[in-house]
Amino acid sequence: MAREFDIIVYGATGFTGRLVAEYLSETYPSGVKWAMAGRSLSKLQEVRDLIGAPADVTLIAANSDDRASLKAMCERATVVITTVGPYQLYGSDLVAACAETGTAYLDLCGEPAWMRHMIDAHHETAKKSGARIVFSCGFDSIPFDLGVLSLQQCAIAKHGGPAPRVKCRVRVMKGGFSGGTAASLKATLTAAARDPRIVALLTNPFALTPGFSGPHQPTGLLPEYDKAVGAWVAPFIMAPINTKNVHRTNFLLGEKYGADFVYDEMMVAGLGDLGKAAAEAIAKINPLAGDKGPKPGEGPSKEDRDSGHYDILFIGEFPDDSRVECVVTGDKDPGYGSTSKMIAEAALCLVQDVQGEGGIWTPGALMGDALRERLTAKAGLTFRSG
Repeated sequence: MAREFDIIVYGATGFTGRLVAEYLSETYPSGVKWAMAGRSLSKLQEVRDLIGAPADVTLIAANSDDRASLKAMCERATVVITTVGPYQLYGSDLVAACAETGTAYLDLCGEPAWMRHMIDAHHETAKKSGARIVFSCGFDSIPFDLGVLSLQQCAIAKHGGPAPRVKCRVRVMKGGFSGGTAASLKATLTAAARDPRIVALLTNPFALTPGFSGPHQPTGLLPEYDKAVGAWVAPFIMAPINTKNVHRTNFLLGEKYGADFVYDEMMVAGLGDLGKAAAEAIAKINPLAGDKGPKPGEGPSKEDRDSGHYDILFIGEFPDDSRVECVVTGDKDPGYGSTSKMIAEAALCLVQDVQGEGGIWTPGALMGDALRERLTAKAGLTFRSG
């Protein structure tokens, strides 16, 4: 059934939502039917004028605590992009509305316990309605999800099978995390303090693969010297969500990476004694301490976004000591500039390139090659395997 809009950007008055709307306006001045949604029509109008979007871009009033408004919004769209987080506080009714109305859904979620609750509650409904629900469509976790997918495709082509051990090593990351990411972390920790079942999900690498548990996985919590990169590596703050999404992709693809697949993510700290000291210092950092960094709704300047970038190395290791590699790079800061482009292109991928059955997916399992091609062509990412 045709919908009035290809894409509705819900949360367009927030910092990241505004960037998504701005990207759609500038990159797709024609050929894409899109609208902006949020609580306040007057604020939406201000943002529309601020980003220079056409005056005929439709504005839609919808509120996370008004189920009727969410359902009405969903019924008008092929895809709803939501940047309204923390999702465990503001996202549950929207997922339910999308699952019920058969509307595709994309978010920037890095909250695995909430994601598992949504899988349990709405996966079967989404399968029946045809709703394609995809979490984590920003820096967490698209570069990592598609990086592993690309590496394993190379491994299968070269070695006849997937690499049983894959290491992700973040070599460069200039630019910070979003204020929404910090708010989500705090909300998750608050919820975990009230419910020990949430702690179990947070610490389980297979929390998003109901009914499947693979082999023991590295925790990535302590600094170590990694011979694979010849440097000291430190814990990576986004590993807890990325690794779960990668394992869910493997699960949804029928264990394409193998039932014995082992995966971890760490950040390269440096060489020698200085590298060791840096890794130990990184391991002690509490990202939630103090009031530094942007608050939800805030973010870096355009200059800072444009000067950001990242470089991520994936290493696939085989029992005979052979290996394959994949390098993923992005041309903007990860938390805002690159993320806003990725989620917009993921939405267009669902509108124009990929159908697929309903259910709760990952970017890699549902969009895979088509999304990688879009990101390479439009969003400043590169994927190099060999």
